[in-house]
Amino acid sequence: MSTYAEVEAALDGRGFTRIAFDMQKIRDLMDVLGSPQRAYPAIHLTGTNGKTSTARMIDAVLRAHGLHTGRYTSPHLETVRERISLDGEPISEEKLAATYDEVSPLADLIDARNSEPLTYFDLTTAMAYAAFADAPVDIAVVEVGLGGEEDATNVIEAGVCVMTPIGLDHTEWLGDTIEDIAWAKAGIIHKGATVISSLQTEEAMRPILERCAEMGATLAREGSEFGVIERTQAVGGQVLTLQGLGGVYDEIFLPLFGAHQAQNAALALAAVEAFLGAGSGKQLELELVREGFAQVDSPGRLERVRSAPTILLDGAHNPHGMAATVSALEDEFSFRHLVAVVAVLADKDASGLLDLLEPVAARIVVTQNSSPRSMPVDELAQLATDIFGEDRVTVAQTMPDAIEEAVVIAEEDTSGELSGVGVIITGSVVTVADARKLLKR
Repeated sequence: MSTYAEVEAALDGRGFTRIAFDMQKIRDLMDVLGSPQRAYPAIHLTGTNGKTSTARMIDAVLRAHGLHTGRYTSPHLETVRERISLDGEPISEEKLAATYDEVSPLADLIDARNSEPLTYFDLTTAMAYAAFADAPVDIAVVEVGLGGEEDATNVIEAGVCVMTPIGLDHTEWLGDTIEDIAWAKAGIIHKGATVISSLQTEEAMRPILERCAEMGATLAREGSEFGVIERTQAVGGQVLTLQGLGGVYDEIFLPLFGAHQAQNAALALAAVEAFLGAGSGKQLELELVREGFAQVDSPGRLERVRSAPTILLDGAHNPHGMAATVSALEDEFSFRHLVAVVAVLADKDASGLLDLLEPVAARIVVTQNSSPRSMPVDELAQLATDIFGEDRVTVAQTMPDAIEEAVVIAEEDTSGELSGVGVIITGSVVTVADARKLLKR
């Protein structure tokens, strides 16, 4: 059997960041595997932000109801094992290797028939679906990688589809307008599905409505059929009252911060209700819902990894996500002095991210992350200087240096008094992954 290290190397050899949309190849691979994705029902999530957090919430609430779950999300922070979870835990190294040995020879057959091989994401998707069938799971919770209609995960043809908020991102792949992007994402809606959608702009909602009509799908919308009634801050998170499809659920403790996570919780609850058949006055058992949400975590989403000073990690990588992060920082952390460490990918709207951070961050340390697509630090420094002013910008060539600089700046600016002082490390999931490896040792 392959070792875990050999599997990692083989997957990396397919090009970790290579993107090639070709649904026929993944369909062919699933066919020769015996269509494992048909062995269980699924909840499929797309959108611009919030997909992973919402998927983790759905997973937790389903497990509280006694179901065996498989969850597929991306990207990962530390290990590819995180992408494929069974009953809430990353797949073991042994199981991952065994699944790779099952899928890899058949993937080689498909590669031999085509001019371009299957991608890293294609193969991990196939491995997830095979692992879920082997487990076996009662339900799969699946997050798209990019877009929807042409995403490898879309061979799942799920009965419940979740649309998180849609904004501008990945425009080079999905289109230059929110409407174009929404059309791509609405492609996960198949015949007879139930669709759970967050609040959307009019140009994002139009394609969803048209796709639902075309597919005979049932649509439930935040603010109409479900939503957040009330939320209050609590130690370690927030307490929610949610309007679900079947009624009101109160005193739900969610150990995550921000109004955006409350919105994600409402989406997750409605998705679980739709899957389990709640609605029209039929509610889920309240204690099970509370139990599920209380178990949720979402690494790299306003995750506190150090104290004195407080160090937070947040993977916001586009303006929509950063706006939610900044709102949570203002509402729920009350920092009197915040230093931001920022590294972004070159294809992202760095100026948009920095504009949003500027009002809440007293100082900024710019650096670059380990991705080959990382924006050069000098280029990011120039953008930051234009927005923050030269006196508030520090340049560090590496992530360890950037974190050390940020802590020193925080301590110097506040004369060592660290109450109410924080450092946030943000700009990319890769940035968070790099920092997490350093700070979680």
